[in-house]
Amino acid sequence: MARQYGMVIDLQKCVGCGACALACKTENNTQGSAKGQTYNWADFIYREEGKFPNVSFTALPVLCNHCSDAPCVKACPVKPKAMFKTPDGITMHNDARCIGCRRCQKACPYSATDVTKEKAAYSVISANDSNEPPHAFYRDTTEIIKGGTASGAEVAKTAGDLPPHRNHFSHPDYESVRKQGVVEKCIFCEHRVKKGELPNCVVACPAKARIFGDLNDASSEPAGQLKKFKSFRLKEEKKTRPNVSYIRNFKGGKTA
Repeated sequence: MARQYGMVIDLQKCVGCGACALACKTENNTQGSAKGQTYNWADFIYREEGKFPNVSFTALPVLCNHCSDAPCVKACPVKPKAMFKTPDGITMHNDARCIGCRRCQKACPYSATDVTKEKAAYSVISANDSNEPPHAFYRDTTEIIKGGTASGAEVAKTAGDLPPHRNHFSHPDYESVRKQGVVEKCIFCEHRVKKGELPNCVVACPAKARIFGDLNDASSEPAGQLKKFKSFRLKEEKKTRPNVSYIRNFKGGKTA
C-alpha cells in the first residue's frame, strides 16, 4: 500500500502555546500577516466562551489538511500542475510553475482570499503580492518604535539576510523564501521529511501533541492513536478526505 503521510493532533495535550507556529515560521521563513493574508502555515482557531467566573478558552491547531481529494490540486490550471500530490500523499506546491491565479486558494474550503474581508478565522493557503516582494517588514526603513529602535530594514542589513533569521535549505519544488506573485502553504516540511526528520512543528511541540507519520502503516504512531481514540476531521462534509485528524479534547477523550 502506498504511503500516506498525515498528522494526528491530541487536543488533550495541546495547550495552545504557539510553539508549533513559531517553529514553522522560523523553519519556512514565512512573513507576517498583511493585506488579508496570514502566511501562517501552522495556525490556531481560538474560542472564548462563558461569563466570568465560568469561562473557557480553547485553541484548535490548524494547518493544511493534505486532502486525498484536494480541491486545490483540481483547481490548478497549469500543466504540469503547480499544486500537486506527491507519491507520499503530501499536497505539494511548485513555486516555479505557479502563475499566481489563486484558483487553489478560492477552491480550498479551508482558505480565504482575504481573511479580513471574509472574517475568516484562518486560511491554509496564502498569496504573495504580485507587485511587492515578500517580507515588507524587513524592507521598511521606518523605525519599529519611533525614536527608540532600528527599522526592520536595518535589522535585516545587520543580519546580512532577509528575513534576518532565514533558514537556508534547498528543495526542487519550492524556495526557502517564496517570491512575489505565488501562493504558499504548509508542505509538511518535506525538505525535512525526505531526510528522515519530522516536520519542525512536531519537533517543537513541548507537549508532544502533534503526531506525524504514515497513516497507511498500521504500526505507525498516528495510526495507533486513530485506532485507540475517536477522532474527527475539519469540514468532513466537503468530502476532501483530509489527512489531519484530531483526538480527545481538554476534558479527555473516549477510546474508539
